[in-house]
Amino acid sequence: MFLVGLTGGIASGKSTVSKILNEEFKVSIVDADLIARKVVLPGRTGWKRVHRLFGDEILNKDQTINRDKLGEIIFSDLNKRKMLNKALHGLILIEILKQILIHFIRGERFVVLDIPLLFETRIAMNLLSYKLVVFCQSEDEQLRRLMIRNPQLNEQEAKQRIKSQMSTAEKIKLADFCIDNSRDLQNTREQVKIIYNTLNKSKIYVWIRAFLFAGLAFGAFLMKKLFF
Repeated sequence: MFLVGLTGGIASGKSTVSKILNEEFKVSIVDADLIARKVVLPGRTGWKRVHRLFGDEILNKDQTINRDKLGEIIFSDLNKRKMLNKALHGLILIEILKQILIHFIRGERFVVLDIPLLFETRIAMNLLSYKLVVFCQSEDEQLRRLMIRNPQLNEQEAKQRIKSQMSTAEKIKLADFCIDNSRDLQNTREQVKIIYNTLNKSKIYVWIRAFLFAGLAFGAFLMKKLFF
């Protein structure tokens, strides 16, 4: 099994591509954003760390994290954003690795890691065989989509969130595959199909599996020599 990293700018359409891969091509997705929500549920280690950093002002009445309030704080203060990343990324990585192991045991050919800030945080980067970037050609269109998705943001706040991430041009340079999500859904679907077919034909998974089995066999041989 090999891993494909899926990322893209905020409101670029990454979730749309993830949904197409999963629903139309039956590719398993490890969603880092869902994991990030899970690790900060009330009472969990992530929740305790976030509460310790930002206090009661980022809590709802039911003690869950108020993501809008937390977003206002971290997107206006780079140091606080770094503090949050440092507090949670280790916990998120552990959960990602657990899910990867489950898919590996099932014998899947490849799995997509949907990680919004893949290049910025470098979470699981060393595990990836390919990197797929979804982007929107027009910054105005990206801004429009973001403000529709997050109506509580004014234009200045929305631009601030876009600028807080690595630029689209830089992400494209680091990508193995790119999808331009500027046009209609059918056009995006066609691009996804081409990339899926390429990934599905890849033989990398054979070499990775052979390497892992060789490592296990060698480990078993050493155990036998040392302890039996």
